[in-house]
Amino acid sequence: MELVFLQEISINYTLLANLCFSSRYMITHLGKWTVELLDIIIREAAAIEDTGKLIDFLSKKFLNTPYQGSTLIGDIDTPEVIVINLEGMDCMTYIEYVEAMRLSGSYTEFTENLQRVRYRNGEVTYGSRRHFFTDWVGYTPQTVEDVTAIIGGVRTVKVRKRLNLNSDGTYILPGIRITEREISCIPVDAMNSMVIERLKSGDYAGIYTDRDGLDVAHTGIIIKGDGGIYLRHASSRRDIYKVIDEELINYLTGKDGLIILRPCNAGDRRGFLTP
Repeated sequence: MELVFLQEISINYTLLANLCFSSRYMITHLGKWTVELLDIIIREAAAIEDTGKLIDFLSKKFLNTPYQGSTLIGDIDTPEVIVINLEGMDCMTYIEYVEAMRLSGSYTEFTENLQRVRYRNGEVTYGSRRHFFTDWVGYTPQTVEDVTAIIGGVRTVKVRKRLNLNSDGTYILPGIRITEREISCIPVDAMNSMVIERLKSGDYAGIYTDRDGLDVAHTGIIIKGDGGIYLRHASSRRDIYKVIDEELINYLTGKDGLIILRPCNAGDRRGFLTP
């Protein structure tokens, strides 16, 4: 799983011949979707006041979407371009699209908000891209908060990480600076019924990894319903390779831990577009 996630945060070129349309600053591949249909869905979602239900509604639309890694364009030698690829997505682009739609009232706003979700300060550069899950917190704009310590309580542990630095001293992502960060996580063996009860639908989940240089090995969305709790995620397992709902506790078996980022209230999202 970690090797796949490394591929997800590394950059490869997308074949332009397979793209629906492009501009100087944005390349768009909508697959089965149209701008008109997406606009209808986003406007319908904007009327949902409960944040968990809103994220459930939007993220469910992409169930069974094929997994596809390395869809973004940009690296140390290649200018960054905004990419929207709804025909295939990895675990990180999936939650980026959902979060950007959550903050929007139309397709046009979605394209603008994706820039703010994916890039620190909305600056479209490789260096400003939020390469790591915990980059969603502590940079402008911030639309989520880290509630890991609240969820885990006394079972939460804190780990000091040097993100982007391999154990052998090389960089995971050439051209991206090393970031020292204290990360809170809930060990898998600490996931008792009380901890699970504190999770909410719509929480963004990062699967913590002990590996040097990384905060998480995978990401997804917590969904509560139908008598259970699930991880909705773009699975890279070869026998799945699509967006699915998977029973959370089963998925966490053998994993290191969990980081939870909780979206700000849906009612506050309209102010997000203000510079």
